[in-house]
Amino acid sequence: MAAVLEGQEPEETAAAAEDAATSTLEAVDAGPGAPFLPAGNQLNLDLRPGGCHRLQYLCSQQPPQLLQVEFLRLSTHEDPQLLDDTLAKVPWSLLRLRSLVLKGGQSRGALGACLHGTLTTLPAGLSDLACLAHLDLSFNRLETLPTCVPELHGLDALLLSHNHLSELPEALGALPALTFLTVTHNRLERLPLTLGSLSTLQRLDLSENLLDTIPSEIGNLRSLSELNLASNRLQSLPASLAGLRSLRLLVLHSNLLTSVPTGLVHLPLITRLDLRDNRLRDLPAELLDAPFVRLQGNPLGEASPAPPSPPDISQVPEMPRLLLTSDLDSFLVTPHGCSVTLACGVRLQFPAGATTTPVTIHYRLWLPEPGLVSLGPHDFLLSSVLELQPHGVAFQQDVSLWLLFVPPRVRRCREVVVRTRSNNTWNDLETQLEEEAPKRLWARCQVPHFSWFLVVLRPVSNTCLLPPEGALLCSSGHPGVRVTFPPGVTEEPRQVSMQVVHMAGLELRTLLEESEASVSPLLCLSQSGPPSFLQPVTVQLPLPPGVTGFSLDRSHLHLLYRTPLTTTWDDITTQVALEFTHLYARFQVTHFSWSVSPSFRRTPSALPLYGHTSTLALPEAPRP
Repeated sequence: MAAVLEGQEPEETAAAAEDAATSTLEAVDAGPGAPFLPAGNQLNLDLRPGGCHRLQYLCSQQPPQLLQVEFLRLSTHEDPQLLDDTLAKVPWSLLRLRSLVLKGGQSRGALGACLHGTLTTLPAGLSDLACLAHLDLSFNRLETLPTCVPELHGLDALLLSHNHLSELPEALGALPALTFLTVTHNRLERLPLTLGSLSTLQRLDLSENLLDTIPSEIGNLRSLSELNLASNRLQSLPASLAGLRSLRLLVLHSNLLTSVPTGLVHLPLITRLDLRDNRLRDLPAELLDAPFVRLQGNPLGEASPAPPSPPDISQVPEMPRLLLTSDLDSFLVTPHGCSVTLACGVRLQFPAGATTTPVTIHYRLWLPEPGLVSLGPHDFLLSSVLELQPHGVAFQQDVSLWLLFVPPRVRRCREVVVRTRSNNTWNDLETQLEEEAPKRLWARCQVPHFSWFLVVLRPVSNTCLLPPEGALLCSSGHPGVRVTFPPGVTEEPRQVSMQVVHMAGLELRTLLEESEASVSPLLCLSQSGPPSFLQPVTVQLPLPPGVTGFSLDRSHLHLLYRTPLTTTWDDITTQVALEFTHLYARFQVTHFSWSVSPSFRRTPSALPLYGHTSTLALPEAPRP
C-alpha cells in the first residue's frame, strides 16, 4: 500500500514469486563443461554477470532440472544481440514457469540512478508459457508491448514500469486473470478502451506518465481497490469513477484537475483520496470535510484568473507539474514542457518546445569540494552544488531554474548570483531573487545548458563593453571608484568588469597588524582579450578614511597589488605616478596584471591604498 502512495515500484505483488526468486544457483565453475544446475524449482541468473551465457548452456544441455524450473530471473544488462539470441534459444513450450523476471535496474549510473536494460522485444514463443502468472519487464527499453504478452491468459501480475511505452494495445483486455498492473514512469498518452474489460484487476498504477484523459470504461473495473494516476496531465475525470465500489485508495496528486466527481466521496470502502497539487478552486462541502481527502497545494477559495485581454488572445494552459519524491532522481521532459519540483526544493520550468524529443533528466546534489566549486577570495557559497544531466544538452528555449539558498547576514555592496560550469570554466548567470518567506529565498535564472549550478554571494560587479572609442566604468556601490578608458585604448571591443570590496575594521587590523592603519576599498578588475591596453588607463580610488590630499604624508601611503596566482601583496607605489585630490588618488596603468598566465583570459587585479608602512597579507572578507 505504501509503495503505491509514494510512487515507488510496487513489486511486493506476487510475494511467493519474488521470495522464491531470491534463491541462488548450485553451480560449479571449475572449467568448461562443468555442471551448472538450478536449485530446485528456482533459477536466478541476475546476481552475477554472464547470465545469458549460463542460460544458453542450460538450454543446450536441457537437463531434467531445467524442465522443473518455475521461477526464472535474468538480468537484461547484457549485449542486446546476445540477449535476443538467448531468449530465442529457450524452449519456452517445455517450461512450466510461474514467474519470469526479465528486468534491468541492477546497475547504477554515475548519479546513482538505476540503469535501464537492453530488452526491446520478446520472442513469440514466450506465449507458450501457459502457467505463467507473474511477468516483470521493468527498467527496460520497451516502446511497444510485445504481442506475446496479451496471449498469456493466465497472467496475474504484469510489471512494465520504467520503460518507454507511449500506449498500451487494445489486446491487453484479453487477460482475464490479471489482478495487478503497473505501468508507472513511462510515456503513456492514452489508454486502451479495453482496459475496462479487466474485470479481475485489483491494483492499477499509471503514475508518472503523460495522460490527459481517462476513458470512461475504467468504471467497469468492479474489483479495483487501488488506483494511482498521480503525476499526469489530467484536467478532468470520468463520472464512471464513482462506480468503483471496491475502491479503497485513489491517488490523483500532481495533475491539472479543476473538478472531481462528487460521487467519489460516497464510495463505500474509500480510505484515502489524494487530490494534492491540482487546480481545484471550489469543491462540495462533502469533499472538503471528508477526513480521508488530501487537498494541500490547491488554490481553494481563490478567484479564477481574469480572462485574457484582448479577448481574441487565447489563454495559455497552465504548465503541467511534476513533484518528485526523495526516491526519484530523474524525470521525463517532453516537447509539451512541464514544471518540476525536486525533493530537495529545486524548481525547474521547461517551456513548451524546449525539447523536440522526450529527454530524461537526472539530478544530484553534491557537497561543495575545492575541486568542484569555483570561488574567488571574496566569494561565499550559499547553497549545495546541483548537477543536472545530460551535460551540455541544447534546449530550443531557455529553462528557468530556482535554487534555494541560505540568506547571508551581510549584503552590503554584495549580490547573489547563480554560478554554472561550461567548457571547464565557471560563469555567473543573470539572477533574480524571489522571497517566499523572510528566511526562504530563491535565486532564479535562465539556464542555457545543463551542468553544475551553485549560489554564490559575491561583491557587486559592474561590467561594460569597452569599444575603441573608450569608456568610463564606475562602481555602483562606491561612486568614487572609477576607471577611465581613453579613445584608442583597444582595437577590438572587450569586456571589462569591476568589483569593489569594503574591508572591515577588524579585518584590517588583523591583516596590517597595526591598530592605526586605514585602507581604501579593495578594487578587483578583470578583462577579456589581450592583457595590455594600447593607451594608459586611469584608475581613481578614494583615499583611506581620515586621510586627505591636504594632510597627506606620501611616505606613509602605499599602493598594493596582487594577482590571483599569488598569496602575497606587492608594493607598486614607486612604479606608478600617483596624483592626489582632496579625496582621491589617481594613477595610470597599461594592464591589469603585472604577470599574465597565458592559460587565463580573465586575470583580475586587486588595488588597495592604505596608510602606514606595513606588509599586507592576502585579505579575507568577513563571513556573511
